[in-house]
Amino acid sequence: MEQLFDLAQTPLRELNQALHDCLPDAAESVWRIVNPKGEHAVACGIDTPADVQIQGHVGYYCAGMNKQAHVVIHGNAGTGVAENMMSGLVRVKGNASQSAGATGHGGLLVIEGNAAARCGISLKGLDIVVRGSVGHMSGFMAQRGSLVICGDAGHALGDSIYEAKIFLKGKAQELGADCVEKELAEEHLTFLAALLESAEVDADASDFRRYGSARCLYHFDIDNADAYA
Repeated sequence: MEQLFDLAQTPLRELNQALHDCLPDAAESVWRIVNPKGEHAVACGIDTPADVQIQGHVGYYCAGMNKQAHVVIHGNAGTGVAENMMSGLVRVKGNASQSAGATGHGGLLVIEGNAAARCGISLKGLDIVVRGSVGHMSGFMAQRGSLVICGDAGHALGDSIYEAKIFLKGKAQELGADCVEKELAEEHLTFLAALLESAEVDADASDFRRYGSARCLYHFDIDNADAYA
């Protein structure tokens, strides 16, 4: 069964409230949203295993705080798509603006195009796979989870990173403070291959390089004062 919401006719608040009220046994139907026309906060705060198909471009914070739902955006996404995501799957068929997946705790975010600056900042457990490239400061202060980039990365990749993992197929313009290249061991290849398969991305895990924290900035050290600026 398909439930159709036309945002040219139905207020966004009404759509989001219906998704919030959706019980698990009713979530099996497809929620098809048409005419989003760049609206902000579309399909935010879902906490049910719904299948949500958004036909068009969306604005800020689409699928923010997502929990359990499978959300597909058939277009581009504005700032903060899947921000603070907890679980489930969010897939952007186009490009994503800055701060995609920021502070995400769990689940999988797939961006089939490019992502702008600060992709995956302050990650707390979410896995992000970007088929294209990412902008500057991506992975900034990422604590847990992983950021997979099939293209290139801008300046300051992984700046002040903690225990998150970054896998990069292309080149980084510059690594951020305390971010270094690390060994790509068999366990990492196995993990990455499984993640690429889950994201439905056709790429060879062995073509990637792994980056992570050098662990020099965990505690303040006066000898490293310049690195904190």
